[in-house]
Amino acid sequence: MRIAMIGGGYVGLVSGACFAEFGVDVALVEADPARLAALHAGRIPIYEPGLEHLVAENVAAGRLSFGADLTEAVRGVEAVFIAVGTPRGADGHADLSHVFAAVEQVAQALTGYAVIVTKSTVPVGTGRRLAERLRAVRPDLALDVASNPEFLREGSAINDFMRPDRVVIGTRSVRAQEVLRRLYRPLYLIEAPILLTDLETAELTKYAANAFLAMKVTFINEMADLCEKVGADVHDVARGIGLDGRIGRKFLHPGPGFGGSCFPKDTLALMHLAQDAGAPSRLVESVVAVNDARKAAMAERIIQACGGSVQGKQIAVLGLTFKPETDDMRDAPSIPIVTDLCAAGALVRAFDPVGAAQARKVLPQQVEYCRDVMDAATGSDAIVVITEWNEFRAMSPVKLSQAMRGRVVVDLRNIFDPVAMREAGFAYHGVGRPAA
Repeated sequence: MRIAMIGGGYVGLVSGACFAEFGVDVALVEADPARLAALHAGRIPIYEPGLEHLVAENVAAGRLSFGADLTEAVRGVEAVFIAVGTPRGADGHADLSHVFAAVEQVAQALTGYAVIVTKSTVPVGTGRRLAERLRAVRPDLALDVASNPEFLREGSAINDFMRPDRVVIGTRSVRAQEVLRRLYRPLYLIEAPILLTDLETAELTKYAANAFLAMKVTFINEMADLCEKVGADVHDVARGIGLDGRIGRKFLHPGPGFGGSCFPKDTLALMHLAQDAGAPSRLVESVVAVNDARKAAMAERIIQACGGSVQGKQIAVLGLTFKPETDDMRDAPSIPIVTDLCAAGALVRAFDPVGAAQARKVLPQQVEYCRDVMDAATGSDAIVVITEWNEFRAMSPVKLSQAMRGRVVVDLRNIFDPVAMREAGFAYHGVGRPAA
């Protein structure tokens, strides 16, 4: 079976490599010359555990290829996946210009039947619009449109693809369903749930899933604020409610607010979609507002922990990416936090295991990037944990104390033992935990 993947970004590259691992012949089209050159050279332009090895194996096996020639890539394919960006537009709606441009190019290049599948996250109704456009551009050719949203978590994307909670396929075309059934046949063998539905339902399912998870994150963050006021422990609260099978334990971890490539963009897009449809979602609107306010308030929390001013103080920031095991800085909480600390006069020394290169593009120029945790901590007046990389969890409080000038720790991910930190002489500030 042969397919084409249009777009070599996070979704396209992971999906293309995983389909190739299924035994499918995948031609991946990447328009960016620098990214394409990196792929040809065997360099992976994104950080995702296991992806470099998976790509190399399938390139060597001849199942995965990269190129810029879309016409060549779609020759003889049964399906074309659209995995181009759908960034947030100036008005908050998803920008679909790249999707429509890619589909029109594909339509012009195809010479026979194929299923055009949106992997990109697109608003409800996009598939219908694409089908109408295809009929206008190629009335001579039988083509189907399907929606196959991705549910990949950065940092565990390969496992999510290979052993998914579910696969959602949106199309009422029996012919298109058969093509996609054959493509996903390896998942039938492990009994992965595959939901066959219509275009609109598949498109909305992706937005609804991300909005619901974002709502859980926002809820536990609000409970953390309440815990601080009443003397409760948010981790016990999270465990107490998460053990309820109707609620579940995942995404109940307090922190500085959610970021990344999906939650901020998708909750905002769903909010506008619902408003435009005349069925506004007040819950989603609140999630967007509360999360934005939370990220904006984190720097002030740090400033207050430092005695009300960070002017001239050296602050060690640990973790910059929006979550561990990725170099993604999109909408990361570190951006407003570090920006505001610099504006308040702090001297920020930051360390992230893989995110420094991307961070340099979005953080203030005066930020100093360190080679490791102890380099960042040395001489610092305070340590701030923003991203919960595993290597931070095992740090010795005694060694940190010896390296630092001050004794303030602001743990926005609650990765440290408060008792151990206070016994080491730190003024420890967690999130949603009782004060000492």
